[in-house]
Amino acid sequence: MKTLAKWSVEDYHRMIEAGILRDRHVELLAGEIVEMSPETPIHYSTAKRGAKYLEELLFGKADVRFNGPITLANSEPEPDIAIVRLPESSYNDRHPIPNDIFWIIEVAKTSLKKDLDIKAAIYATAEIQEYWVLSLSARQLIVFRNPQNGKYLEANTIEAGIITPLAFSDISVSVDRLLS
Repeated sequence: MKTLAKWSVEDYHRMIEAGILRDRHVELLAGEIVEMSPETPIHYSTAKRGAKYLEELLFGKADVRFNGPITLANSEPEPDIAIVRLPESSYNDRHPIPNDIFWIIEVAKTSLKKDLDIKAAIYATAEIQEYWVLSLSARQLIVFRNPQNGKYLEANTIEAGIITPLAFSDISVSVDRLLS
């Protein structure tokens, strides 16, 4: 299928304000308005538990956003979890932008290919320093780091143990807890 039009973030916001996208579960990805995959119960539960866990670990250090939009140059995805700079009130009039974002987490059951290909490229292009994908089917955490030229140069798969986010060297995140 050919793309008929590319939309800017500003166009997308105007459509939302005008009610054009009301009752539609969509996000803007690389200038295209894309239907979001329906969430399975395990996807939602895992993402919610992960957000709560990270809120405990990062209390007073970062804002942990659950299923909320972020604004990039030509995209406005809604990652499952976004860890962003404080204060939370910074986002009363706008969504977080790349300079606000420490790292992003997507939980994947039916969306794994999109998360590994399309979203990884979008986040790398925006120079999001760290991007995690929780693969529910494989019970793995895929960690992307070092974005350059629209790609992450590092990709590591972790099945168990501890990971330290780049932005917080004093925090240890349990992979087992994220996948539970």
